[in-house]
Amino acid sequence: MKTVEEIKSAIEAAVPGAGVEIVSNPSPCGQHSLRLAPECALAVAKFLRDDAELKLDYLSSATGVDWPDSLEAVYHLYSVEKKHGPVILRMRTVNRTSQVELPSLTPIWRSAEFQEREIFDLYGIVFTGHPDLRRLLMWEGFKDHPMRRDYREPDDFEYEPTAHDEVLKRATEHQAAAAGQPGSEAGA
Repeated sequence: MKTVEEIKSAIEAAVPGAGVEIVSNPSPCGQHSLRLAPECALAVAKFLRDDAELKLDYLSSATGVDWPDSLEAVYHLYSVEKKHGPVILRMRTVNRTSQVELPSLTPIWRSAEFQEREIFDLYGIVFTGHPDLRRLLMWEGFKDHPMRRDYREPDDFEYEPTAHDEVLKRATEHQAAAAGQPGSEAGA
């Protein structure tokens, strides 16, 4: 299989202006990745799938990462036909608040469909061009994205017997606040 540097060069030759950069990984596994410019991601993905030497025909996993200033989608690609991989692709959003769109890679690899839905649900990345972008794990109407670093667990749930004192304390405080009892957060 080609090195990540050779793959980057092949992409740049096939997709002019691709905006690909190598993200090095100094860990023992040394699996370097390629960060793609979102505007060229579909063309690059199509090249990686269709290139005679690479034939990256299988997307095994996709996940999200919450960075302090942006959100990132990470894809692991393999070639079943050529028996090599992984090649790791990354795409970052402009920020983590108002510009959280990335292109869906589902048109290239169908296995991205549910995984991008999971990333959308848990991190809030909006995949443009996705055929069915809706929540997968959380219910419709759920506000927020539970894997983001700024997510705060709600305390407005009904108390159920549990061994976790912290949960019981929050539920009791919430119930007291809702009833407007003195000494509660609402009455203080």
